[in-house]
Amino acid sequence: MRHLMSYSLMILFASLFFGCQSKPGTAVSDNVYKIHRGFVDANGVMIYYEEFGKGEPLMIVHGGPGASHDYFLPYLVPLARNNKLIFIDERGSGQSQRLQDSTKYTVENMVEDVEAVREALDLGKMSLLGHSYGGVLAQAYALKYQQHLTHLILCSTFPSTSQMNQVLAKIKESMSPELRNRIDKMEKAGLFGHGLPYEQNRYTNAYMIAAWGEGYFPYLYQNRPDPNYDPVASGNMSWRLYREMWGSDGEYVIDGNLKSVEYVDKLSTIKVPTLITCGDHDECAPWLSEEMHSKIAGSKLVIFPHSGHMTFVDQPNMFIETVEDFLH
Repeated sequence: MRHLMSYSLMILFASLFFGCQSKPGTAVSDNVYKIHRGFVDANGVMIYYEEFGKGEPLMIVHGGPGASHDYFLPYLVPLARNNKLIFIDERGSGQSQRLQDSTKYTVENMVEDVEAVREALDLGKMSLLGHSYGGVLAQAYALKYQQHLTHLILCSTFPSTSQMNQVLAKIKESMSPELRNRIDKMEKAGLFGHGLPYEQNRYTNAYMIAAWGEGYFPYLYQNRPDPNYDPVASGNMSWRLYREMWGSDGEYVIDGNLKSVEYVDKLSTIKVPTLITCGDHDECAPWLSEEMHSKIAGSKLVIFPHSGHMTFVDQPNMFIETVEDFLH
């Protein structure tokens, strides 16, 4: 009897499980959204994605470089009501494959990964939203593949590394002398190779607290600071990728391979409808967004009030409404 009951339970479980499966990317009913997740083998690199929502496709690419799509959640979830959202983790980030050869972490390679995901998921023409470094990636994608885009959304980003380095230097100059001297001392001593063996391939906790917790924090949040923000926890990222792309000399100079990012003179070739957003206290200073707006004909610029780099945290309703109005 026990064996018969176990078999019956197995049959019941199977019927419930398979009976609840729906076509990937579609809603079971008007108010239930199923998540379809998987990997795309993109040019020999396994790229993780999550897809849910209904409507035209909107791919979303994250910052860092070396973070993951997780920091968008739950803030961007309301966009799923009218858009099929496709979040990816860029190569080397999040749940995507990490590479032995760190020189393959480039903007150009990540552009090809985005294109490979678009093709593999049969998205056709799509909208593309990039935040922070993801906005750099979105610009690079548009400069090569804008024929595959319906809309481009550039959030809290920059078109030129040399200009971004000017912004970072100004942030450092505006610090209190005590904080700036503390950061300078740690940078001069070298930021890697300190502490126990498990600590040596990342920033020290003291530097993460000083640079991210004290130096950056006023430029990350304004209206609604995240009470769970932890600069040390933010160090859970892809460090080999970060050092290759951002560099090894600290937060206030980009001297990795992102030095190649100089798009200002190319932006006028972007003809797709473009939305540019930032916070009025953004780490990526508003004048960077204003310059992109001046170069991309017909683009729309929105600077969110009382907002830092995490505009969708500081002004969640305003951010969602702005994106929805632009797309629809």
